[in-house]
Amino acid sequence: MAKFAGKVAIVTGASSGIGRGVAIHFSLLGCSLSLSGRNTDNLLKTKQQCLNNGLKENQLLMLDGELTNEQFCQRLIHETVEKFGKLDILVSMVNSAGIIGTGTVENTPLTAYDHMMNVNCRTVFHLMQLAIPHLRKTKGNIVNVSSVTGLRAFPGVVSYNMSKAAVDQLTRTAALELAADGIRVNAVNPGVIVTELQKRGGLDDEAYAKFLEHSKTTHALGRPGTVEEVAKTIAFLASDDASFITGVTLPIDGGRSQMCPR
Repeated sequence: MAKFAGKVAIVTGASSGIGRGVAIHFSLLGCSLSLSGRNTDNLLKTKQQCLNNGLKENQLLMLDGELTNEQFCQRLIHETVEKFGKLDILVSMVNSAGIIGTGTVENTPLTAYDHMMNVNCRTVFHLMQLAIPHLRKTKGNIVNVSSVTGLRAFPGVVSYNMSKAAVDQLTRTAALELAADGIRVNAVNPGVIVTELQKRGGLDDEAYAKFLEHSKTTHALGRPGTVEEVAKTIAFLASDDASFITGVTLPIDGGRSQMCPR
């Protein structure tokens, strides 16, 4: 893996889950990091781990806030560029900064649908808009974190499915629109990854344990994935090793997107 020394990356959702994993892995590659998240205490723990991995204090920026707040998104981009002088990579962590929620086509309230689309899609769109002028200067790249639900339909989570499919289409469209500027845009589509996402979506400890056990049968490789596996794939797509890859929505799902529903 090519080192990221001299590169500057924004990682959203860095206080937990995949976002935290990406921040920690990028720090091992020497990348300067602008970290955002909603949980200040957890974000501080992520920052400390990055420092433990060898980054200097001047290579880290930490901003806690809500990505649905337009002013916070503007501040995140502005302060990153102000501190580091540039932006090379935007990792839009819509799985970690995002949410999941249950509901069918018939019974999902419009308020729940609107909230899902705002958090999981609108924020990605807005951050991308804000970052593009700076990425154009560095011929940087964007990696969005989508989901296997963007590739395959799963019952009972209709608005979540729709939000992730929208992120995938945004990724493909942006890749075409920005290719002439030398900006690459890709996405990863994780299957079940061991994080707190499903618990935030309403599963208690017992239900989550059953969910992970069931995942052994719904993923061809017979297990859920790890945060580290997703982080390493994101690092590849964000690196110069992937210089001829754009518009990809890459499953990191243990084969789940290739299986028939059960």
